[in-house]
Amino acid sequence: QVQLVESGGGLVQPGGSLRLSCAASGFTFSDYVMNWYRQAPGKERELVARISGSGGSTYYPDSVKGRFTISRDNIKNTVLLQMDSLKPEDTAGYYCNTASIYWGQGTQVTVSS
Repeated sequence: QVQLVESGGGLVQPGGSLRLSCAASGFTFSDYVMNWYRQAPGKERELVARISGSGGSTYYPDSVKGRFTISRDNIKNTVLLQMDSLKPEDTAGYYCNTASIYWGQGTQVTVSS
């Protein structure tokens, strides 16, 4: 069965960096677009990064463009989210997603001094 397991969240000061990882299994990883979403309490879920199966195409919304970088390793079946210049408004649960219906359990990112 499809499994997505996120790791790497934590508490970081404004301006700091974190790298999230999502380990995937149960499907042909390189065939699928992978997404990172986030959701803060009381707010709608937001797509923060997307990467094509080959890794050759990425997408970021304006809210994170230039600060977040998504990448993937199709040998290790992992997708990474490098987050730099973090802001308090980046505080949220971050979730790995594929094929619209498969989700990881999430990892919490808190940006606070």
